[in-house]
Amino acid sequence: MKSGVRSQGSGAGKYEAVIGLEVHAQMLTDTKIFCGCSTKFGSEPNTQTCPVCIGMPGVLPVLNRKAVEFAVRTGLALNCKISPYSRFARKNYFYPDLPKGYQISQYELPICEGGYVEIVVDGDVKKIGITRIHMEEDAGKNIHEGGGSYSFVDLNRAGVPLMEIVSEPDIRSPKEAAEYMKKLRTSLRYLGVCDGNMEQGSLRCDANVSIRPVGQKEYGIRAEVKNINSFKFVEKALEYEIKRQIKVVEEGGRVIQETRLFDSATGTTHSMRSKEEAHDYRYFPEPDLVPIKADAKWINEIKDALPELPDAKREMFVSEYGLPEYDADFLVSERSLAIWYEDAVKAGGQPKAVSNWMMVELMKLLNDENKTIEDCPVKPLQLARMLKLIDNGTISGKIAKTVFEDMYRTGKDAEIIVREKGLIQISDSSEIEKTVDEVIAKNPKEVERIKAGDEKLLGFFVGQIMKATKGKANPQMVNDLLKKKLQQ
Repeated sequence: MKSGVRSQGSGAGKYEAVIGLEVHAQMLTDTKIFCGCSTKFGSEPNTQTCPVCIGMPGVLPVLNRKAVEFAVRTGLALNCKISPYSRFARKNYFYPDLPKGYQISQYELPICEGGYVEIVVDGDVKKIGITRIHMEEDAGKNIHEGGGSYSFVDLNRAGVPLMEIVSEPDIRSPKEAAEYMKKLRTSLRYLGVCDGNMEQGSLRCDANVSIRPVGQKEYGIRAEVKNINSFKFVEKALEYEIKRQIKVVEEGGRVIQETRLFDSATGTTHSMRSKEEAHDYRYFPEPDLVPIKADAKWINEIKDALPELPDAKREMFVSEYGLPEYDADFLVSERSLAIWYEDAVKAGGQPKAVSNWMMVELMKLLNDENKTIEDCPVKPLQLARMLKLIDNGTISGKIAKTVFEDMYRTGKDAEIIVREKGLIQISDSSEIEKTVDEVIAKNPKEVERIKAGDEKLLGFFVGQIMKATKGKANPQMVNDLLKKKLQQ
């Protein structure tokens, strides 16, 4: 499916989707945006609160400088213009998890504006515009349990610092939306401003989606879909909503502007409430916080300290290390993976060999135990040293797999495991020749068949020799000697 493809389903080919995403990213600060309460996830309900974040009368918020720095860092990385002057506003609405009756956010003067993100979909590069990035405080959490006529409210999240990253309506398919979300998450994690944990709600997404006849410039009536917390659900929610809107129009109805919830259990969206406009929130400047003046020198200091981002690292892996694009895409998908890979190469591992072992053997072991590279018991230097043992003929590639598993289970270096278990590769030609002669002597019928042209039996002989040497014979020497002997 190419970027900008028309939506499928009822009315396929007649309509195209227009999608914009509002991504909420929880910033990785230790404390909340306007008070000193902890942002740690998973604590007992209402234990990380104070008079400021629960909205007691007479208290005053104090802005967390680190949150501003994180917002600026993100804006610079996403090619935004950093506003030298921005300010907070009160967004007024009433809900049980919002104790003040308003949310401190930004409205007409956000901290960042006018950036973009580039994504790749089916080999095509597409630029998705960023309208704005603004800071705001999170609300608390309503907990519905027991099916009674009441709910609980946990205010631990109230006041947790968020960035809202608002895209232009440049997305044309659910697949593009998912790729955009993945690219954003990777970038935020590289920057160290958000952990991207969608299950815990530290990265979540609302989608504005509409349809229009192909060729029409004017946008259709949009619905906002909330409650999307995974890449898979982004695609599923949008696929359903696009089909739903097409069906409404095809049956002579009219799409209404509303907020809808995505139900991941059924893969459907359902109406929640009519969609609010800005005036419904009665925005006005926050009187308890002074405007933010971002000094140009400070912005440049943040810019100079930016880490290498995924696109630049991917290009380096391909151009300098000669990796295939598939390998590079995998390795830069997580900053920790990229760093681990680079450390192994710097320790002496051949770039492609390191990539192969990471993508196959290492990831298999990690996935089996549901671990990440941060939890890996094997260090990059250990892998590089093991690969040198293969290169210098000390062990074979086959034996290396056994050695690597032992390294993973015990944390021991490859050299120690090889020595303790007697796994050094046999590269003595006379010793290998003796075993080759023995195997040939035991299988005269197979020798006649291979001499008659049945070359598939060569694998049989190699297998027998490796079995006799417990896998320690040098495979190349085995093949060379076998061919020489069988041609006599």
